[in-house]
Amino acid sequence: MKIQASKVRGGTQYMPLVYQQNINEDTVLALWEIEEEEAFFNGQIHLVPEIRHPHKRLQHLAGRYLLTHIEEGFPLSLIQIADSRKPFLENGAFHFSISHCGNYAAAIVSKSFRVGIDIEAISPKANKLRNKFLTTNEQILLWDKMKNENLAATCGWSIKETLFKWYALGGVDFKADLDIFSLDFSPASLQYKGEAKVRKGRGRILPFEGRVLPGLCLTFTVSRN
Repeated sequence: MKIQASKVRGGTQYMPLVYQQNINEDTVLALWEIEEEEAFFNGQIHLVPEIRHPHKRLQHLAGRYLLTHIEEGFPLSLIQIADSRKPFLENGAFHFSISHCGNYAAAIVSKSFRVGIDIEAISPKANKLRNKFLTTNEQILLWDKMKNENLAATCGWSIKETLFKWYALGGVDFKADLDIFSLDFSPASLQYKGEAKVRKGRGRILPFEGRVLPGLCLTFTVSRN
């Protein structure tokens, strides 16, 4: 369900959004269902030449264009890619994170907070692979709260992907290094939140929040550095 109609910026119509949230005074996230063709982005977004697959190229363009929707004037040309494959701004003007899934692109931008975001399609795949990335205690916690194995496993994966993106340095074992230890889920609002520990480096306990949208789990984390 779209919650924001198309707008016009500088005479050019741009996309409607599936979901947008102002998390705090410095942080905004948005989710876009990509319905546009690649021609929509011509002259607006710098394309990384090595992306040859048409759909992956479209996801790349959509994610970066979404950054400019969240923060007009976002310096796309200054984005660099770390060894861990995380995009970042060397000047630190903004913290940001991008996620793609099928025909969806999600992004979060903050001026003051370190962030991570992930979007996943709810499917049996995550449930079949759950033992590879969820401990027994995490499975019990997620299953008990969400009452649906596919939803629980997919959201568990989304939570851990979000933590991985927040950590940003790579070399993370999702099962051993990322620990979901609390979770609340509201069936009425389809929102979840909790805390998890990133065991890599000096270790951090991070809050996370998420939304179950039609067919999707959207998770984000926001923290001080």
